[in-house]
Order: sequence, then C-alpha cells, then structure tokens
Amino acid sequence: MDAIDREIIALIARRVAYVKAAAAFKTTSANVAAPERVAAVLKTRREWAEAAGLSGEVIEGIYRDLVTYCVGEEHKQWQSNNPAE
Repeated sequence: MDAIDREIIALIARRVAYVKAAAAFKTTSANVAAPERVAAVLKTRREWAEAAGLSGEVIEGIYRDLVTYCVGEEHKQWQSNNPAE
C-alpha cells in the first residue's frame, strides 16, 4: 500500500506541475478558475470511478479537494507570472 500511495502522491505532484505550467497561457486571473471546466472534470471523474466499481460520491469529493488545491496553486503561479495585475 505504501508503494501505491507514493505513486499517487507522485502523480498528484505531476498534475500540479501541469496546472502551474498552464497558468502561463491564462490571460486573466478569472480564467484560472474555469468553473465550467471544473464541473466537467468532476462529472467525468465520478463516471470513471463508478465504471471502476468505486463510489462516485467519494471519488468526486476527493477530486473536488484536489481541483480546489490545484486552482489555488495555479492562481499563485498566475500571480507570480503577472505581478502587475
């Protein structure tokens, strides 16, 4: 289990790195949050979880927390990239 958890943590770190890189392509801070994209991501992850025999509700909650964290990190990166904004 520890090895799997290390893999999960490494994948989350990789996801956050992609999110931070994406901040460079956002023209405004408001574009970072993209609520419609968040809703689509959560819906898809729920569906994937259910197809895998997992609780869609639990996995959606985990992803909601993950996406909230990622959006926060992307906002920080965007602000770092655009200090005058």
